[in-house]
Amino acid sequence: QVQLVESGGGSAQAGGSLRLSCAASGRTLSRFTMGWFRQAPGKEREFVAAIIWIGGLLHYADSVKGRFTISRHGAENLAYLDMNDLKREDTAVYYCAVGPSKLSLRVPDEYEYWGQGTQVTVSS
Repeated sequence: QVQLVESGGGSAQAGGSLRLSCAASGRTLSRFTMGWFRQAPGKEREFVAAIIWIGGLLHYADSVKGRFTISRHGAENLAYLDMNDLKREDTAVYYCAVGPSKLSLRVPDEYEYWGQGTQVTVSS
């Protein structure tokens, strides 16, 4: 079993920055994709960003491209989501997820493991 733990959430003002972390523990996967999703109250879970671990290919949702950056530390199975120029519409619970290296990375059902989520609240 793989366990994922998100951290770094909190409150920020519009235009500010936060850094989220996702740490994997338990059974180690040799090849995988790690993604970030978010869900606001009353809305569906939406794709934010993903990284294919081997090779480091990056993908971003249009809504965060140019503002958010996903990165990795492979030795620790650790990923970061650096969020800059935050907007009120970024307010949501952010989830880390892991799935096979080759998947439809914008589709939640493609991922096998999920963290419990971390709250991000942006005020104006």
